[in-house]
Amino acid sequence: QVQLVESGGGLVQAGGSLRLSCAASGLTFSMYAMGWFRQTPGKEREFVAGISSRGGSSTSYADSVKGRFTISRDNAKNTVFLQMNSLKPEDTAVYYCAATRSWSGSSAYTGDSTYNTWGQGTQVTISS
Repeated sequence: QVQLVESGGGLVQAGGSLRLSCAASGLTFSMYAMGWFRQTPGKEREFVAGISSRGGSSTSYADSVKGRFTISRDNAKNTVFLQMNSLKPEDTAVYYCAATRSWSGSSAYTGDSTYNTWGQGTQVTISS
């Protein structure tokens, strides 16, 4: 069965760093574009970062995290990462990874409706 499992969440002080991981199984990982989204209570799930399939040559970031977060993938480990630096209290949320099959290898997707497989999420809390 297809599974995405996030890890690496926790509590960090503002200005600190955290690295999230998403391990995939049950799919040909390199053929999937991957994304990170986040959600807080009462808010809709919002896009954070995306990376294209295959070698991950294309990436996309929300304006709120650009320059602070970096998405990457390691196809040998079937894992996508989100490196988060200079964290702010407003980054506090449950972070989800998502996957969608993509043949092109050159498109990073920003819309949540594009993704059809989701992980359970991992809590990230940033204290002020």
